[in-house]
This record gives sequence, structure tokens and C-alpha cells, in this order.
Amino acid sequence: MYLGLDFGTSSVKGVLIDASQKIIATASAPLKVSRPHPGWSEQNPEDWWKACNTVVKTLGRKKPKAVAAVEGIGLSGQQHGATLLDAGGKALRPCILWNDARSFKECEEIMAREPKAVPLAGNVPLAGYTAPKLVWVKKHEPRIFDKVAKVLLPKDYIRFRMTGDYASDMSDSSGTFWLDIARREWSDLLLAASDMRRDQMPKLYEGTDATGRLTPAVAKAWNMPKRPLVAGGGGDNAAAACGIGAVTDNSALVSIGTSGVLFVSNDRFRPNAGRMVHAFCHAVPDTWHQMGVILSAAASLEWLAGILGSPAPKLIGGLGKTLTGPSPALFLPYLSGERTPVGDAQVRGLIMGLGHETDHRMLTHAALDAVAFAFRDSLEALKDAGTKVKRVTAVGGGSRSDLWLEIIATVLGVPVDLPAAGDVGGAFGAARLGLIAATGADFRKVLTAPKTARTIKPNPKAREAYEAQYRRYTQIYPAIKEIYR
Repeated sequence: MYLGLDFGTSSVKGVLIDASQKIIATASAPLKVSRPHPGWSEQNPEDWWKACNTVVKTLGRKKPKAVAAVEGIGLSGQQHGATLLDAGGKALRPCILWNDARSFKECEEIMAREPKAVPLAGNVPLAGYTAPKLVWVKKHEPRIFDKVAKVLLPKDYIRFRMTGDYASDMSDSSGTFWLDIARREWSDLLLAASDMRRDQMPKLYEGTDATGRLTPAVAKAWNMPKRPLVAGGGGDNAAAACGIGAVTDNSALVSIGTSGVLFVSNDRFRPNAGRMVHAFCHAVPDTWHQMGVILSAAASLEWLAGILGSPAPKLIGGLGKTLTGPSPALFLPYLSGERTPVGDAQVRGLIMGLGHETDHRMLTHAALDAVAFAFRDSLEALKDAGTKVKRVTAVGGGSRSDLWLEIIATVLGVPVDLPAAGDVGGAFGAARLGLIAATGADFRKVLTAPKTARTIKPNPKAREAYEAQYRRYTQIYPAIKEIYR
């Protein structure tokens, strides 16, 4: 048996699979985000550990024999979070999350301090990345900075609690802005640009490698007598790609979660820093990937649901099933700033085209359109980097809406496949990585694509109208960006 644990922003999810990759049981536990100041986003690392234990114990109640037979565990997690530990392994402050925007000025300081930073990293430092967060901490919380012995990403903090090891994988570490991504190793130049040292970093592994075993105490608490090996795992998107078999050149997925990602696997490092494409290591050896990242995908719809006082599924259901064209209203979904293609942590969202006729249906439709337009921005940026996307596989909570997927397919101009498997997200991908680490199996034979349940094609009747609306959408940011300076 093999266990995958995915540490997201809103929940921890667990998937238990057998040697044939059949899903035996699933469980989840919720998480909350703290926003003590505008633009801030934090979580208590102890809450991750409590939720992790809840998930494992829930699985144990459902399938006690299966949990007792677990031999490998894989980890997937939200990227970029700065979890700061002292010499004793104690968290010094709440983790600063991926969608925290406070350190946008520090990004400019890093680039000014080290002119080789962007060419070396292949990416532009963004406020969500880990490195600028540490520059911010040194500036505003110097006593805490002076005590930092280790900086861990969220899933790697859980690994530390599970195994006692300071370890990370290549894909997740790519989002710190401390990794030489082409060489797959820590960069002393990039570390120095934010006053960090190599000894403060965890040891690096491939996502398919074993990094250690559960401690005897944790193994006993979780009723896992075999003390399973823990795989390197991956950042959430790389792990989700492992879940759908997107590990070969140009295989692609679109992830519609709290954030949104257009992900393409590459056989070599293909950066496009100028358009804010994230070019990272994949969770499997000798493989890289590109991502166009939008900070508020399903989060945009959830925000609107809160404003309108109606659950998101009900809002989408009110639109019906027939797509005739875009909403008359235009929504810029930059609620937490944006990454691809603008890299702007200060800008905020906007709704335009409001009239007396505007109702909740029009606003909901505009939100769905906006996320599709943001994905289109990412697609155009990936094309500029020489990547061709012929079709995508959809994952994440937003993929449950056929209407939303039809809008995305129409705006991107490519078919969207829905996998037949019940759960192929980050937790399933992590479980697959746990299987590989425990058995030594060839990742190419394990990380195969699931069967396609159905394919949603672009709507030819709505294509022209959506193309025109997208062109209007692309004019919004240039027109308003200086307002937020």
C-alpha cells in the first residue's frame, strides 16, 4: 500500500492506493488562512501537522489493514511558503504563504543586488516566492531572521515532523528563487542575494527518491509498523502532473484550484522570464516544466460567492448548460495581484461593463470568463517560449463544471480532456511517487496517463465572440496598472 498526502491552502488530502494504483480510500481535513493585514496570507505550521494526523487517522478508521500495510508515502504541497525554523526545529512565526504579496519591493532589491539572478534562476523573483519573503523578514523582523536555522517549504515541514529529516525535492525547491534550476542544485549566488546560506537549506532529492523513513513514534501513532519510506514528492502542480502522467515532453494540464496553472512538461529547461513563465524542475529526474500561474482561479469565484451570499456551485448552476458567448461584463481576476504574464503584486481586480441589467448570472459568467482569459494569457506566454500545446487535461475543483471547461476550451482553442479516474490530483500523484520510491520502479511505467472519460471541445459558435472579448480583456491591465502605484 502507498499513501499520498497533499498539503494545499484550504485542506490536507490523503489518497491510499494499492500496488496496481487502485484507490483504496481518501480523506481530507480543512485548513484556514490568516490575513492579518491587507495583502498578507499566513498559516500556522502546527495546523498542517494536526490536519495531517486527522487525515491519516481517518484513513486508518476506514481501512486499518491497508494503512498498516503502507510501505511508501509521497508528499505534495503548496509551493513557495516560508516556514522558518530555529536550531531546535521549532517554527519561529506563521508560514508566509505563496499568495502573500508583502515582499514585492524586496524582489527589486534581489535583482539589484545580484545582476545575474534572473539569467541564473531562469525566472523573475515574485512576491510569492520564498527568497523575497526572507529579505522582508530580515528587514521587518530582524530578531526572527537571526534565529533562522532552516527554511522549509510547507510539505517539507511535514516531512521533518514525519521523519526528522531536512529534505526537499527539485520541483518544490524551484519556487524558492534559490535553486540553479538548469543544474538542479542550490545556488550560492542566489542565496547570497537574500543573505541566506546553503546550510540553512534542506538536502535536495528527486521527487522519486526516498528521503527517509517515518520515525518510530510517528509510525506507531499512525499504525504503520513497516515504517514506510517517504519520497521526495513534488510541488502541488508537479505532483498533479505525475497524477495524470504529464511527464513527457509537451504533455499539459490545466489546474483549476484556488490558484490556476497551465502546466507543460519539458525535456529541457525552457525559461521565458520576460513573460513571467515559471520554468521549474519537474518531480521526476532529467525533466523540467513550464507553468503559467494565475493567483485567483476558483478563488475568484469563491470571492464572488461570498459577496453574493450564494454557494459557487449554485451560481454556476444558474448559468445553465448552453454556451452562446461571453458575459457582457469584464472581470480582471487580480484579487491578490497576478503572476503570469504581468508579475504585479500590487495591482488588484476590477469589474467593468456594469449596468442596471447586471445581475448575479452576468457576474458569475464574467468570473468564469476571466479565469479562462487569464489561462489564455499564460498560453500566449508559453507559446513565446517555444512551447506548443495541442490539448490539456483538466484537474482541480473547477474541473467539475462542464460549462467552465467549455469556456476554457473555447478561449484556449484546444480540447480539454477529463480523466476517467476518480482522483488524479496532487495526492494521487504523490502516492505514485511514494510507490516509486518504495519499489524502485521506472517512473515512466508508473506515471502513465489515465483513461479519458470525455473530451470537451472548443465551441465553434462562441469562438469568435470570445476572441473579441479576450482582446478587450488584454487592454485592461495596461490601462489601469499605474493607478495602483
